[in-house]
Amino acid sequence: MLLLRTLLSRELFALGLRDLRAHKLRSLLTALGVIFGVAAVICMLSIGEAASSEQLEQIRLLGSQNIILRSVEPPQSQDAGKSENAIKKFGLTREDVARLRELPQVAELVLLRDVADSVVHGARRVDAHVIGATENFFSTINVRFARGRSLTALDNERGDKTCVLGAAVARELFPQADPLGQTVTVPSATTGAVPYTVVGILADVLTAGNPAKGVGARNMNREMFIPLTTADLRYGEMKVKLKGRSREFTDVLYSDVYVHVVSEDLVLPVSRLVDRVMQHERKERDFTITVPLELLQQAEQVKRNSQIVLGSIAGISLLVGGIGIMNIMLASVTERTREIGIRRALGAKRHHITAQFLVQTLILSITGGLIGIALGIGLAHLVTLIVQWQTIIPLWGVVLSFVVSALVGIVFGLYPARAAARLDPIDALNSATRTA
Repeated sequence: MLLLRTLLSRELFALGLRDLRAHKLRSLLTALGVIFGVAAVICMLSIGEAASSEQLEQIRLLGSQNIILRSVEPPQSQDAGKSENAIKKFGLTREDVARLRELPQVAELVLLRDVADSVVHGARRVDAHVIGATENFFSTINVRFARGRSLTALDNERGDKTCVLGAAVARELFPQADPLGQTVTVPSATTGAVPYTVVGILADVLTAGNPAKGVGARNMNREMFIPLTTADLRYGEMKVKLKGRSREFTDVLYSDVYVHVVSEDLVLPVSRLVDRVMQHERKERDFTITVPLELLQQAEQVKRNSQIVLGSIAGISLLVGGIGIMNIMLASVTERTREIGIRRALGAKRHHITAQFLVQTLILSITGGLIGIALGIGLAHLVTLIVQWQTIIPLWGVVLSFVVSALVGIVFGLYPARAAARLDPIDALNSATRTA
């Protein structure tokens, strides 16, 4: 307590500043270790925080209470489909959906069906997946609407020719016009062109990867959604895709099924039950199961591990900076042995000498920490400008870096300060006289 009161003395602080100004270059070089250490911590954490936050946001979009089933073509079906005009039948069926509805703890099901691969407006044609969807799709996953409305139960009940456009599809089809209320056309090899009225436009959905992938490993920005009932009425169960002079026939009733569980705590056990139910009477696995909650937990664990690794690596710089402070302060004690002896002879106590040297290390480390914070934030913004990487500067990282820099000054400055305080006044004066 006595040492702390002495440290807070205005006179002692002014004395510490004066001593540091007397050796400006040495003080700057001593603080460089702390400056670059703090800057490295903030810059590395900001890059890692942005990368992990983007991944976590993508997973959260899926909904932590959802279990996502997706139809996939099994290897045997791929081999069979090599013959011309062969029909490939696989994936999720009505029987699967009926069994899933009977499972306990399942609140609702979202059904999706991929029916076409392009959308046309006037002379513009855009590659986009046309998806038949039940009206609860947009409320089950966390997507926002830029304008307009969602598909409704009435749209599905009547089989209306209405649609919701992804952000990229809307921009490309209507670069200088408002898509709401406009008509787009979906060409099909089986039914011909079918017109749809645009009733809603999705906001941009976070995507990543090359090609871009977002919610459920799909790029919703390049999708168009129509009522599932309309998809069934207009396109039947067969999807025909033209490949040069040949045609590819696929019979996939549901491309995706989202199982919404009543409680987040039940998602993992229900997902295991869903897997067992789906494998019933199946000869080959023609579906995949994605559990966003499981992915979220794994991603959060990876994020924590990466933060520890990045913080530890950058923290080595702070350790080196602390060793530099200790080295310089020990040299300063040796240089100022006579001054210490005189002060002790004039009545200065040990805690006065300890505080005198400790305040210098604190000034160096705290000033270095503040400069390092500014430099780290600047470097993070520079990375964003030059490399086009998103960076997020975590407030906790800034606070932690500053606290650690102050602790470095205390921990590595305490030993030289105590060493100076333990000098005997007579021995200090004699040693200084002999040196002189």
